[in-house]
This record gives sequence, structure tokens and C-alpha cells, in this order.
Amino acid sequence: MSINNSKTEVKRLFIGAGCNRIVNNVSWGASDLVSFGAQNAVVIFCPKSAQILTTLPGHKAVVNCTHWLPSNKFAFKAKQLERHYLLSGDADGVIILWELSLADNKWRHVLQLPKSHKKGVTCITGFMVSQTDAIFATSSSDGTVFVWDVVFPTSSGCECKLSCLETLVVGSRPMVTLSLVQLPGNTGLIALAMGGLDNKIYLYCGERTGKFVRACELKGHTDWIRSLDFSLPIFSGEVDSVLLVSSSQDKGIRIWKLTLRGSLANIEGTYKRGEIGLASYIEGPVFVAGSFSYQISLESLLIGHEDWVYSVQWQPPSLAAEEDIGFYQPQSILSASMDKTMMIWQPERKTGIWMNVVTVGELSHCALGFYGGHWSPDARSILAHGYGGSFHMWKNIGVSSDNWQPQKVPSGHFAAVTDIAWARCGEYLLSVSHDQTTRIFASWHNRDPQSDGDSWNEIARPQVHGHDINCATVIQGKGNHRFVSGAEEKVARVFEAPLSFLKTLHYATSEQSSFPEDVQADVQVLGANMSALGLSQKPIYVNATHEIQENLGNDGLDTLESVPDAVPVALTEPPIEDQLAWHTLWPESHKLYGHGNELFSLCCDHEGKLVASSCKCLQAQSATVAEIWLWQVGSWKAVGRLQSHSLTVTQMEFSHDDNLLLAVSRDRQFSIFKINRAGNDEIDYKLVARQEAHKRIIWACSWNPFGHEFATGSRDKTVKIWGVEKTSSVKPLLTLPQFDRSVTALSWVGLDRQRNDGLLAVGMESGLLQIWSLHVERSDDSIPTPGVATAQIIRLDPFMCHVSAVNRLAWKNPENNENSANLQLASCGADHCVRLYEVIVH
Repeated sequence: MSINNSKTEVKRLFIGAGCNRIVNNVSWGASDLVSFGAQNAVVIFCPKSAQILTTLPGHKAVVNCTHWLPSNKFAFKAKQLERHYLLSGDADGVIILWELSLADNKWRHVLQLPKSHKKGVTCITGFMVSQTDAIFATSSSDGTVFVWDVVFPTSSGCECKLSCLETLVVGSRPMVTLSLVQLPGNTGLIALAMGGLDNKIYLYCGERTGKFVRACELKGHTDWIRSLDFSLPIFSGEVDSVLLVSSSQDKGIRIWKLTLRGSLANIEGTYKRGEIGLASYIEGPVFVAGSFSYQISLESLLIGHEDWVYSVQWQPPSLAAEEDIGFYQPQSILSASMDKTMMIWQPERKTGIWMNVVTVGELSHCALGFYGGHWSPDARSILAHGYGGSFHMWKNIGVSSDNWQPQKVPSGHFAAVTDIAWARCGEYLLSVSHDQTTRIFASWHNRDPQSDGDSWNEIARPQVHGHDINCATVIQGKGNHRFVSGAEEKVARVFEAPLSFLKTLHYATSEQSSFPEDVQADVQVLGANMSALGLSQKPIYVNATHEIQENLGNDGLDTLESVPDAVPVALTEPPIEDQLAWHTLWPESHKLYGHGNELFSLCCDHEGKLVASSCKCLQAQSATVAEIWLWQVGSWKAVGRLQSHSLTVTQMEFSHDDNLLLAVSRDRQFSIFKINRAGNDEIDYKLVARQEAHKRIIWACSWNPFGHEFATGSRDKTVKIWGVEKTSSVKPLLTLPQFDRSVTALSWVGLDRQRNDGLLAVGMESGLLQIWSLHVERSDDSIPTPGVATAQIIRLDPFMCHVSAVNRLAWKNPENNENSANLQLASCGADHCVRLYEVIVH
């Protein structure tokens, strides 16, 4: 997707995002695309390319659940469909219907359901009745369940017809899982199974026209019902039946069989509705729906998981050889549990006893179990999403026997991304987040000539911390890579790249395979180990690798008190979640003590030798808390304490000649310090300007790369351009037209030094991005002060932008670009996303 302008074009290069930690959040559609919620965004990714394709803006609250129409269960019917539909529900009870046109891969916001739930949506399920008609049900923590009918248009762009068939009030114990099915036999009846917090499964029956009535309750589970899934009809001889699988927090899975007994006229002695108890299961309870009766029996009880079973799903049917049936429902169930495993269950051929035939899982210390498991439409792959916002996928690559192997999946933060920084030579992008991790994304050079080219991936997770991380900056290292990060603690931490990362980075970004020997001799640290509390990360030295291997052989036992050793190795393909979380850590080399409160902002000069840091400062605290500290890289001495502001300094940036340090603050002022470097590592600094610049908090600032002009952005919805004169006084040059929302991020990049042209990227609280073209008039003797002329503006399509506040913008240094006309802009936001754009200037 791109936005065209007379001079500039913007393309989406990469999106990194993690999944909301909510059950029912993920859906794998018949389109072979996966949907999930990342904060307020609905995210779409392609399992084949392991890349996120787009995000859908529209929700104002956290996205709780998504559901495709048709889902993977009906992929065998969806071959001819030109348009697929997606439902998404959020924590405010809002449900949105989206349309995907396969012809041009365009998304459309079709409608928002008119009768919304009062509280968060907990589950959406549905099925296609025909190619243009679907029935779906939605449940909410407000204690209601709605059943809907939707008729899709036959031609593109037309409106959908939506009607609410039934509203079911289930009371104070809300339902958290639903499943819909057409009852066996040509009865025209629909069954709705629901389960929730009172350990029972409720069956409702109704017709296509609506009016659903409670048919019976199924008792047996001893804890909350977490997941329900109906199979498609099973054809066994002359009797039609359908199977329902249920899972619970009691760690058990139950399979129930619903069999058509016939019409009421042919059956005598039927049970009265409501009188079915657990004792009658031996004989098999019967419920009446319309003029038909159905017998229910407990088919099997599956025990194998050691923790709550959050999801169960029947294997999607495949096309059958018999044309009259049309499909074949495999006897195979996928379950996902908080015990960090997914299992596939199938009945034995001889005895019919259901057995666990495949177990896959994550053994890392970081994982806390799976919230859901999903089949691919062709049943060759299975996908899990976990507590850490991560995806885990296995593919069956076996021919004659099963051989499930881990696959690459998209990854990203699962909380607000607070800061980003480019590597000093532009090889990678570093991001930090309130999910307490630091991540590195890089373009992986694809050596396969048949492939689609290079793709961006997460290649390392240098820091896994015990506090939310607020800021980071990349600094100079001795033939190495280093960064400083600041979290919700009073100390800044310095991390140094280990040899395993340098080799991985070289392999990922370089055409040559040989690694420079001088670097290998220089770097003695191979990787790092996690600490038990997730604070300091201890180095693993190159000559200590044999000890690690010996330790690994020690019965393989680990307890909560002990943390197993990492095994850092150079990677030759993009890492999967288990490797990222455990084996790509960087060792911590220094701690910088001095601030009185939690760190809030960090920046580094362009040589990478001087770091500035600031911390949170509240209204009642003294101005000394709001001091900016300067740190010398290498000696790590505090070489300056700069006083100017009375509240939190929100962002700082050095001018491109490193002579001036600009700081902006919640006190609505900016300040400029002149920095003089003496030859003996001494730093002189002096406050040369301080001015109240905006009516509200100033969130962002950025220098012109070619001069001493800078931009400030504020909650008052304005961006102002300022010029520093030779006398060090500051003059306002321009105020851009008022924005719709608060301005939260700015970044200025130079295009033409001779003409002093550049682009200013502006990010807003709404998540939208704009790029402004700026031309600064040079000052000479006749024009004592510079002036600014703005030329044009590019508004990025909302489908390309964030869906909530943009926290930071960062242009890759044009000097690091192979093609100077193609710029790269990175952004991060509260929607958990890291985004990368290519900006082509014609």
C-alpha cells in the first residue's frame, strides 16, 4: 500500500506487534490469513510469509476477540469466494464487521453492529449458511448473548443486511465461549452451545428465523468452561450426528455426541425438557428441538493436560470423494493449555479410545502457557498464542508419519512501545516497551534466489527486564554495539553486544559469510544469562562455552529458584520465540546511578560519546529532581547536572554539530544548553535559552540536520519551528496549521544540504502520521535571521498508521541508506506496534 504525492511516495515496509493476552483473540480464516487484536488494532498476518500485512483502525478500546467468516472450518466451501469477512469485538462491547476483497487485497470497514453489548465482548462465533448468508453469535460480560443473521452483498461495494435474531439474557454469570452448528438431519434447526463461569454447558435451539429456546444443560465439568466447538455433521451409516468438544479449567476435555432420533411423532416416552440430570447420562438424555428430538451422550473424557485447557478445536474438514456428502469431518481435536503444550487427540482405530497422538510446546522459562490453539485450513499447521503476546507455529513436514517442526511467525511487543533508536550504522532498529523487553528488528538478507527478497524480522531480544522500560539510546562501542536503557527504576543500564549477536547480525545483513577475525578476537563475551529476578543479565564468556554444555546435561532439571543457562549461538535463519526469549540476551556492563525517580528520557550525541538522561518529576517535587544528567561513555562518570525545568523533561536531542542540547518539558518550556568539550574529557555546559513555547505539555522536539533550527510539538495540537541565532537567542520562525489531536512525536530529516530542504514527520495522539516538507531560507548579511517556507504535506492513510498515540518517530540517517532518495522512517506507539515506512522522494 502506498500514498502518492506529486513528489513523495510512502510504502509500508514492516509491522511488528504482539497479541493481546486474551482468550478468543485469534482467528485463522478460510482465507489462510490470521487475525488478532493488538491493543485497539485488529492485526492481519500471513502465516506463509510470517509477516504482518496490515492493521485495521476503528476500535476505541482493547480488541478482545476476532472471528473470520468463513473460518478455517469452512475452507472447503470457500474456494470460489471473492470476499471474506471478519468480525472483531472490543472491551467496550463494540463489534465491527470488515470486508476483505481478495482481488485487490483491499480492506473495507463495512459496519458497526447497531445493538452493542454494554460490557466487553468475550466471544464471537459463526458459520456461513450459504455463500452470501451467515449466522453468528456474540457473548459479553454484561450477561447477554446475541444471535445475528447477516446477508452479504453479491457485488462489491454494496451494503450488508444485518438483523438480530435473538437476545438471550444468561444472568450474572456471563458466558465466555460459544459454538454454533446446524443440527443433523434436514431439520433447518440451529444449536447454540454456551459455557461460562458456572461449570455447565447450555444448549439452545432455534430456527433460521430466530426464537432460540433452552434445550438442556450438560453437566460434568467441575470448573469454568473455557472452550466449545461443534464438529460438522458426522455421517455414520444412516444416523446423522454431530460432536461437541468442551474444555475447562478442571484440566479435562469432554466429547459429547448429539444424535438425531427422529421426529416426535415417531418417538414415544421422550424426556420432558429440563428434567435431564447427570444420572440420566448412562441412558442418554434427550432434548426436543422443534418437531425433532436428539439424544446426547458423553462420548469420551480426555485427560492429559496438567493445567487449564483454554481452547479446543476440531480439525477442519476436507473435501470428500463422495459428491453427495461434500466433505469429510476428521476425528481429530487440537487442544491448547496453560501447561505450555498443545496436543492433538485422535481415536485409536481398533478400540475407538481417544488418545493424545501429538504434543508440542515451549519449554522456556519465560512462557506462561497458551491462551488458544488453531488449525490451518489445510490442517498441516497449528498455531498457538501465549501469555507473552507471542505466537508459536508448528508445521507437519512428515510424509508417511507426523513430523511437527517449529516455524517462523511474526513477533513484537505486547504492551505500549515507548522508544525506538536506529543502530549507529543503520543495520537494525532497537525498540523498548512497557512489556519489559528490548527488541532488535533487522532486514534479513535472503540468500535464496527464488524468494521474494529480504524481509524484516525480530533478530534479538537483548533485555528481558523486571520493570517497564521507558527509553533507550544507542551509543558508541569499541568495534561493537552498545545501548543504554532506562526503566521505571532510578538506574540506567548499559548493555553490550555479545559475539553471538555480532555473528547473527553479520549473517543477516551481509552478502559475505565470513566473519571479521579482528572483531572475534576483540569480543570475549558470547552471550548473557537471565537473572532470577529479571534485572541484571550476567555475561557468558567465549571460553566458558564447554561449561554450559556440561551444565545442560545435569538431568535437565530446573526449578523456579534456578534459572537454566542460555545457549547463545550465531543464527543462520530468523529466530523463533523460544530462541529470542532465552538465547539472544546481551550482558549488562554498567549501571548509572544518580536520578531520584524513574527514568523517563535518554539521548546520545552523534559521536556516541555523551549520554543525557532525565527522570520523572512531579508537581510537588523540587526542581533538582528534574535535572538532566550528562554521562561520559566509557568512563561512565556523571559529567554534568543541568538545571532548567521544574517538571519532567519529556525529550532531549543534541544538535547535529553536537554543540547544543535541546530539552522540552511538561512545564511547557524548552531549554537549550551549549556544550563545550575540553580535550581531557571535561565537559562545560551553559544554559543559553529557556522559553515558554506552548500552552500545554511539550511532548516532542527535533533539530534540523543542516542547521540550528528545531521543531517542538505539544498537547496544544501545534508544531512550532524555531531558529537559534548567533547570539544564542531563539526566534519563532513558523507555526504549522493546527492539528486535530495532540502532537506526541516529531522527527526531522535532511534532504538537500545546499538548499536546506528536509522532511518533518509528525505523529499524533490519534495514531495518525503526517510528513511535512520544510525549506529553511539561509541567513546572510541581508537576512539576519533564517525563515521557513513549508511546501507540502503528506497525510498517511489511516490503514498505514497507528491506532493510538505515536510515542516516537525516528528517521534512519540518510548517510546509511544505499539510495539517498529512499528514506526509512520508523515509528512506535501505544498500540504495541513498531512500524517501518519507506519514503521515496521523486
